[in-house]
Amino acid sequence: MAPPARQGPAEREDTGLRWDCAGCDGAARAGLLHTAHGAVPTPVFMPVGTAGTVKGMTADAVRATGARIVLGNTYHLMLRPGAERVARLGGLHRMMDWAGPILTDSGGFQVMSLSGLRKMDADGVTFQSHIDGSKHRLTPARSIEIQHLLDATITMSFDECTPFPATHEVAATSMRLSMDWAARGRAAFVPRPGYGLFGIVQGSTFPDLRAESVAALTRIGFEGYAVGGLAVGEGQAAMFDTLDVTVPLLPHTHPPYLMGVGTPDDLIGAVSRGIDMFDCVIPTRSGRMGRAYTSGGVLNLRNARHADADQPLDPECDCPACTRHVRAYIHHLIKAEEMLGPMLLTWHNIRYYQRLMERLRAAILAGRLAAEAAAIRAGWAAV
Repeated sequence: MAPPARQGPAEREDTGLRWDCAGCDGAARAGLLHTAHGAVPTPVFMPVGTAGTVKGMTADAVRATGARIVLGNTYHLMLRPGAERVARLGGLHRMMDWAGPILTDSGGFQVMSLSGLRKMDADGVTFQSHIDGSKHRLTPARSIEIQHLLDATITMSFDECTPFPATHEVAATSMRLSMDWAARGRAAFVPRPGYGLFGIVQGSTFPDLRAESVAALTRIGFEGYAVGGLAVGEGQAAMFDTLDVTVPLLPHTHPPYLMGVGTPDDLIGAVSRGIDMFDCVIPTRSGRMGRAYTSGGVLNLRNARHADADQPLDPECDCPACTRHVRAYIHHLIKAEEMLGPMLLTWHNIRYYQRLMERLRAAILAGRLAAEAAAIRAGWAAV
C-alpha cells in the first residue's frame, strides 16, 4: 500500500535524500532511506556515537550488528576535538571509519541541559564548556555550519528542548523560538545530493502546539521531520498520545524520527504509530551497567544467579556474546570489572535492537505487525 501524497505547501528541489515506501501495516511503514552514504532500511535504530565513537565498539563491530547509520553530536564534537579539526582530518566518516550515513544531533539538548552554565537569547545560546569552563556560542547558523564541517549526512535543526513539565504558555514560547531557529537553520544549510536537514517538532504534550509546530516546519520545508521534546519525563502513555496527534500531520513521504527513544517497548509502540527512525543511549549505557536486552526480557548480569549459568544470554541471538560465551563468563567479567564485559554486552544490546527492527520491518511487509508485537512482548515475560 503506497503512502498518501505529501502534505504541506512547501516543495523543495529533490536533493537525493529521499524515503521510499516499501509497505504499510496500519500507520506503520517499512521503507528505504536513500542518502549520499548508502541506503538504510526503515524502521531503523541508530546507535549513538556521541563523541565520534559508539562506546566500547569498533566500527567493524558496529557494522557487524547490522547497523547502517549512526549518530554523532554537535555539542560534544565542537568542544573536542573541534569541528574545524574534524574537517581538516577528512570529516567524521573518515575519522570514525564509518562509510555509512551519519546523523548529527544539533547540540540543543546538551546545551539546554547545562542549566547555570548557559544564557539563552533570541539568537542562540552562550554557554560554558562542561570540560574546561571555556565560553562558546551556538546559534542556528553556527550549529548548521558545525554539522557541515563534520560532514553529517543528516543535519538536525538547532532547537530548544522544552523542559517537562511546562505550562502551555512556556511551551508555546519555547516552540515558537525553535520554529524561528528552524527557519534560520534552513537558510544556512548547504544543499548537496544525498544530504538533508531535518526539522524538529516541539510543543511539549499540547496537541495544538504540536500542530502549530508541524505547520511551521512544513511551510519551511525539510528533507525529514523529527519529533523532539519527548522521553523527558512525561511517561510512555503521554508520549504515545503526543505521537497519535503529531505523526498523522507530518508529510507522509518523509521519514519521521523520534529523538532519544527508547526501550524496546517504546520502539514497538512508536513504529506502530508511524515512526521510522530512532536513537537512544539505552542499549550502550545498559551494556556498561551490566544489563542485557534479550528475547526473554532484561537480564542483570551482576546478579549472583548467573554465576554458574551455562547458557547464552539469548539463544535467539547471533552476536559474539551469545554464540561464543555463556552467562557465567560475562557475569565474571562484570564482577571483575574487566572492560570486555561491557563491550560484549554493548555489542549484544545493539544487535538486539537491530534484530528487533528487522523483525518489525518484516512484520510490516507481511501485514502482521500486531501479532509480531504481541509475540515479542509475550517473550519478555520469561525473565
